[in-house]
Amino acid sequence: MADTPKNSSSKQITGAEILIRCLHEENVEFVFGYPGGAVLHIYDAIYHQDKFKHILVRHEQAALHAADAYSRSTGKVGVALVTSGPGATNAVTGIATAYMDSIPMVIISGQVPTYAIGEDAFQECDTVGITRPCVKHNFLVKDVKDIAATMKKAFYVAASGRPGPVLVDIPKDITADLCKFEYPESVSLRSYNPVTKGHLGQIKKALKLLAEAKRPMVYSGGGVVLGDASAHLIKLIQSMGIPITSTLMGLGGFPASDEKFLGMLGMHGTYEANMAMQECDVLLAVGARFDDRVIGNTKHFLSTPRTIIHIDIDPSSISKRVKIDVPIVGDVKSVLADMNELIATEKPAQNTNALAAWFKQINAWRGKKCLDFAQSDEFIKPQYVIQKLHEVTKGEAFVTSDVGQHQMWAAQYYKFNDPRRWINSGGLGTMGVGLPYAMGVQFAHPNAQVACVTGEGSIQMNIQELSTCAQYHLPIKVIMLNNRYLGMVRQWQEFFYENRYSESYMDSLPDFVKLAEAYGHVGMQITKPSDVEGALKEAFDMKSRFVFLDFITDQKENVFPMIQNGKGLSEMILASDIGAEDL
Repeated sequence: MADTPKNSSSKQITGAEILIRCLHEENVEFVFGYPGGAVLHIYDAIYHQDKFKHILVRHEQAALHAADAYSRSTGKVGVALVTSGPGATNAVTGIATAYMDSIPMVIISGQVPTYAIGEDAFQECDTVGITRPCVKHNFLVKDVKDIAATMKKAFYVAASGRPGPVLVDIPKDITADLCKFEYPESVSLRSYNPVTKGHLGQIKKALKLLAEAKRPMVYSGGGVVLGDASAHLIKLIQSMGIPITSTLMGLGGFPASDEKFLGMLGMHGTYEANMAMQECDVLLAVGARFDDRVIGNTKHFLSTPRTIIHIDIDPSSISKRVKIDVPIVGDVKSVLADMNELIATEKPAQNTNALAAWFKQINAWRGKKCLDFAQSDEFIKPQYVIQKLHEVTKGEAFVTSDVGQHQMWAAQYYKFNDPRRWINSGGLGTMGVGLPYAMGVQFAHPNAQVACVTGEGSIQMNIQELSTCAQYHLPIKVIMLNNRYLGMVRQWQEFFYENRYSESYMDSLPDFVKLAEAYGHVGMQITKPSDVEGALKEAFDMKSRFVFLDFITDQKENVFPMIQNGKGLSEMILASDIGAEDL
C-alpha cells in the first residue's frame, strides 16, 4: 500500500481521538450508535468534538438500519458505532441487511482489550468471525498506529466497486494508546482493484443487438440507483423508445409515470412486466442480479430463447444464476454514458414496425389491469391508503417500509419518479427496518416529507425507536396498515396451507394511539375509508410533529399478482383467479 500522510501532527493523541479525526477527514455528518464499556474512550472523544452529530438510538440494530437508510437516501457512506459483545451481535442483522443490498457503510465496533482477547472476557465475542459472511470486508486493529490507515481503507472499500458494509473492530486498549495522527490522502490495495470502465467492444455489440431486436426489454435493478445512473438510463430509454421494468430495489431509477415503464417485475410484479420479461427476444439487465424473487423458476425463464446483455460492477454477479450472452463489467453510470454517446454518434437504425407491434402486445397485457382492486365503503383497503398517500404527498415523499404485504403494496401503488426515495430491505427482507430507516432519512433530509409504511407486526420489532424520534423531534409520519395478522404469512397459509393460520394472528396488540402519545407523539386511528384522505392530510399538515396513523384495514386482503415458489414468470396468480383450480 502506498499513501501520503495528510494533516499530520507531531502531537500524540489517543487512538479514540485518532478515530474521531478520521471521521472528520471523511466528512461524516452523523454517527448512529449506542455506548458501552469497550467504546467509552471513543464516546469521550465524541464529547469533545462538534463536527459530526452522534445519534443515540435505543437498540444497536436500529443504529445500523438508520445509518443504512442515511446512505441509501444520500449516496454517502453511513456510519454506526457499537460496543463489544452484545452490542456487536445486536448489529449483525443490520450489517447483513446492508450487505444483501450493497449499501456502503462503515461499522465501528468496540472489542475487549487485546490482552483479554480469546479469554472469554466480559462482553467478548469474535466480531470479525461472526460478521465475516455478511460484510464486504472487516478489520481487527491491533496497533494504534494502524487506526488511520485502516479507517481510510474501510471508507474506500465500502464505497468503491460494488458497495457494501465494512467493519472495523477496535480493542479498548488501542483506543487509549497514544500516537501521532497521520491520515493518508489516498489508498491503493494490491488485491482490490474494481473495474469501472466497460469494454467498448461489448458495449457496441450490446447496442447493435438492442437496435435490431423485435421485442427488446430493459430490466433495471438497485445498481442503477446506487450507481447514480438514473439520468443515463432515462436518456437511453428515451432515445431508443423501448420498454423497461424494474426490481423492487430499482424503483425510482426510471420514472414510474413514463408510459414505457411497465411497473415492478417478479413475485409481486405486474402482469405486463412479467410477461414482457418472459417473452422478449433481447434483454438488457442493468445493475440487477436475476435473483429468485425476480425471475422465479430459472428453467421456466430460460425456456424462452433470448439474448441477454448484463451490465454490472461485480463480475461475480454475471452468469451467477442465468447464462449471459454479452457480459459488460463496469460501473453502470459509465457504461450507460458510453452507450448513449454511441447512440448519439452512430444513430443505430431500429426495427420500428416490430417495436410498435411489441408495444401493442404489451398494451394488451396491460389490459388485464392486474393492480385493480375492489373498493369498499365498509373496510379500508390497504392499496387505497397507499394511493392516497401518493396523492397527499404529490409523489415527493421519501417512503421507507418494513417487510411484508404493506411493502409490496407500497412498491405497487406509490409511483416513484425519482431515485433514492424508496428505502426498504430487499435482499434480506428484514422486518423492523421501517422506523429506523425513516430516522436515517429524516436526519439526512430534515425538511423532507418522510413516510414509514409498516404493519403492526413489523413496527413492534423496533418500536422502542419512538423514543429516539421524540428525543430528536423527528417529524416522521408512520402509515401503519393494521390487519391484525402477519399478513404475508397469512396469505401463504391461505393459499398453500389450507387456511391453517399457524401463529400468524396478532391477538394482543397495544393501543398504538396511546403508545404513540406516551412517547409525546400524535396518535390517530382510522377505521373508515371516507376518513383516509383527511387523516393523511391532517398528519402531513403537522410539519413539525411525529404522527402515528393506525389504519385498521381489511384483514383478508391479499397481494396480487403473485408467483408462488417454483413457478415461472408467466405463471402468475391474479386477483381474478381466486377460486380457480390452481388454488
